[in-house]
Amino acid sequence: MISEPGDGEMEIIGRLRQASNQTFLARITGDDGHQLQGVYKPIKGERPLWDFPEHTLGFREVAAYRVSRLGGFDVVPVTTLVDGPFGVGSMQVWVDSAQDEVDRVVDLVPIDQVPATGWFPIVEGYAADDSPIAVIHADDQRLRTMAVFDALVNNADRKGGHILASQGRVFGVDHGICFHTENKLRTLLWGWSGETLSDTERAMITTVLDGAADEVGDLLDTDEIDALLERGYELLTTGRMPYPHGDWHTIPWPPF
Repeated sequence: MISEPGDGEMEIIGRLRQASNQTFLARITGDDGHQLQGVYKPIKGERPLWDFPEHTLGFREVAAYRVSRLGGFDVVPVTTLVDGPFGVGSMQVWVDSAQDEVDRVVDLVPIDQVPATGWFPIVEGYAADDSPIAVIHADDQRLRTMAVFDALVNNADRKGGHILASQGRVFGVDHGICFHTENKLRTLLWGWSGETLSDTERAMITTVLDGAADEVGDLLDTDEIDALLERGYELLTTGRMPYPHGDWHTIPWPPF
């Protein structure tokens, strides 16, 4: 069996053209013939960003998975570094997301159809026909766990399209712009702002603080690891979910 996406021979079977960077659907075949599909993002295919160091997005993808696994968040599909047909990059196990399951946790609805309970309206706007609409997310513990994780890794792009759901589980993808040293948290998951962290959430954060340096030391620079630790200590000190900050855009665009 293939234990990690990098274990085996890779074959490119398609390209995901909607992605901003070069992104490929790939198949890995192990020595025993077992196959696994995943998303391969070669580092040399990354477009430069003004606020993130060049050729680092793939490392951030892998670092996000390792932090998710370390803390027990388990919201990032298995992701590892591979040396594929277009060079070194990240490879993430493919998740067959079910749209009906996604719609149960994050949705875009007419304003007059926002549920009275169980959902948080996050941002309002207008549809193509100028009718008022709202982006909403469910008051769902799986999403809340993702929100704590995003605050810890400083996710700058948690939009609706980066939330997948499959067989009762919720996953986040596209973590290439995480771990900045400055506060760049941009997310749709603001519904729990100011709420007290649970004992379980505090334990997850503490576990990451204890092991992060060893877990991601080969992927992030020292300043980025220090900033990760500082965010974790701040979360534990305040004991609360973060509020949107006032010095940066806090909702990703587009939100889906």
